Amino acid sequence: MRAHLSAIPLFFSAAILGAAVVPRSDAAAETLQAAGCTVESRVMISDLDHPWGVAFIPDVPQVLVTERRGRMLHVNFATQAVTDVVGVPDVRASGQGGLLDVAVDPNFDENRLIYLSYSESRPDGAGTAVGRGRLEIEDGTPLLAGFQVIFRMTKPTSSGRHFGSRLVFGPDDTLFITIGDRGARDRAQDRFDHAGSVVRINRDGSIPADNPFIGRDGLDDIWSIGHRNPQGAALNPATRELWTVAHGARGGDEINRPQKGKNYGWPVVSYGTHYSGAPIGEGSSAPGMEPPVWYWDPSIAPSGMAFVTGPLFPSWEGDILVGALKFRLLSKLDVDGNTITGEERMFKNVFGRIRDVRIGPDGGIWLLSDESDGQLVRITPVDGPC
Repeated sequence: MRAHLSAIPLFFSAAILGAAVVPRSDAAAETLQAAGCTVESRVMISDLDHPWGVAFIPDVPQVLVTERRGRMLHVNFATQAVTDVVGVPDVRASGQGGLLDVAVDPNFDENRLIYLSYSESRPDGAGTAVGRGRLEIEDGTPLLAGFQVIFRMTKPTSSGRHFGSRLVFGPDDTLFITIGDRGARDRAQDRFDHAGSVVRINRDGSIPADNPFIGRDGLDDIWSIGHRNPQGAALNPATRELWTVAHGARGGDEINRPQKGKNYGWPVVSYGTHYSGAPIGEGSSAPGMEPPVWYWDPSIAPSGMAFVTGPLFPSWEGDILVGALKFRLLSKLDVDGNTITGEERMFKNVFGRIRDVRIGPDGGIWLLSDESDGQLVRITPVDGPC
């Protein structure tokens, strides 16, 4: 099945392109109500096969979209072209694994580097890996040139569960990688095991000198431990700190602020229970383990997350948007400093399983639906900023 490009976005300005971008008339918009705003949703791409991540190419009307089975698409809205990217690594597309997140280097204009996270087949199983390559166009075909792996998790297994995995650049341009516990919960408490951790590396795969476990009892590239399956992550624009959202079991989905060297509890503490209904660990708190900023019970099965920035939604500025797979909605969380004060649920059953959430260059909200006929959707306010 080929992805269908059904609209051109408005967010690339005449100052960038040299001429205004005009939307196509065949891209019908739907008007919706959301948290006191009247918004319109527009399907930008359809017929995607279980898409997982989306990233914007700076200063041009182009995006990259990953599909879990192992394909990455280069979408050029100016030319209406949707093209497979050549040179994407082989992935183990099984269970929850496959081609996962995509991120654009902070210095893309200079180096054209693209980063991918994925489940990598290895002789003794599969594990989360991260690699990077240069995005080039040869005879009209986009390709990742010189792709090389810069990170591999320890201890691959045959499990198809809990790979993570989001990529976020820190304020110092280091790279955070979220990794799930691979379905073996006790691994998340082992500082010599990447499972259930947040990893921090330099963009070339080397280790930052100020990582917490260098010369101590743990792996040099681990930043924090005790995470179950963090499938969403974003940098808080106000504090420049990493926030993550992770799946719980039966209840206990969590938003955390992973701090240097700290333990976020899984599976010793949790606000949820096992799927059998049995209690998890020691309850909801324990000495030396950090509480979540927010949790859901029952679970919403959270995935992508983003902080609202830009001029289009000033009344939502700094709030968090989290996509829900199970409840098929978008959760808007009100943020006050490092505290979440409330939640509003939007678009239930409108877009399907929301896998990724991004804020576009102009502040528009972009959603990916994880379906066999998945869509990339753009949401903007009607009648001016909201």
